[in-house]
Amino acid sequence: MLGRTAANLFWLSRYVERAENMARLLEVGYRMSLTSRREGGASEHLVSMMQAAEVDEGFDAKHELADVDTVAHYMMFDPDNSSSVYSCLQAARTNARSVRTALTGDMWESMNGAWLEFSQIKPRDVRGAKLLGLLQWVKQRSHEFRGALLGTILRDDGFNFLQAGNFVERADNTARILDMKYYVLLPRATQVGGDLDIQQWTLILRAASAHRAYRHVYHDRYKAHNIADFLILRPEMPRSLIYCANFVQQNLDSLAKAYGRKEKCQEAADSLLALVEGASMEAIFTDGLHEFLNEFIARNNRVTDTLSESYNFY
Repeated sequence: MLGRTAANLFWLSRYVERAENMARLLEVGYRMSLTSRREGGASEHLVSMMQAAEVDEGFDAKHELADVDTVAHYMMFDPDNSSSVYSCLQAARTNARSVRTALTGDMWESMNGAWLEFSQIKPRDVRGAKLLGLLQWVKQRSHEFRGALLGTILRDDGFNFLQAGNFVERADNTARILDMKYYVLLPRATQVGGDLDIQQWTLILRAASAHRAYRHVYHDRYKAHNIADFLILRPEMPRSLIYCANFVQQNLDSLAKAYGRKEKCQEAADSLLALVEGASMEAIFTDGLHEFLNEFIARNNRVTDTLSESYNFY
């Protein structure tokens, strides 16, 4: 497969997943802002959400006040924000159009339809309950595209590039959702274990669509240790870090077999998986959740960098 085609497939899948996860992060930040009764608390939660998404510097360059409407517009509709839902869907559709013949009809129709529908939305009409409805719509359209992908495409090298993009992006965003909890708790460590703390961890679970699955596995009340364990080390949880790292490794190993050689990206994927396979929650909390997540994100980024080098993305 040509490097340009491989790159378009990889980034198409990444951008669809990123759009969904930007919606998830914004939903968490928005709901957390509603729980705060302290003056300035709502802004603090929204800023922490943007810090986790690494878009806070771009926001600060354009806006002085981090209120709900301004942050929502920046995360959803601002074309200057390369991670906004608008930018992600536009980039995904552009990549899909570039490799139209490598996609199935269902995949193209799902992607093209999502972009056309989103581009007709007027930002000024999206507030309050309508914002939550739009965030749900973004997640549903991402699921629709992924369903078309899994249900219709050949299991060849194109499939592996698409899946690698999906799980690299999902791993990155699950780590950032967890890191957002670190940012929220950092100024008020004395509240750890309190009602507000538990409420925030519950919102983290909901952001990862893991609330009911968590209750199925853990029958006791919400605990930070169990929630972090569920989203980091539980291999049966499809958004956990270890699940994503496993799938990244499997898809890159399939590419190595298809092309008859192992590249640096396979070594990077092995390193990513080794980080979580060799971890325990006791060690993670002792050494620092934030530090562990930063190391995971760095190794995950290394997978993308070496994948680009290995298969001549351009």
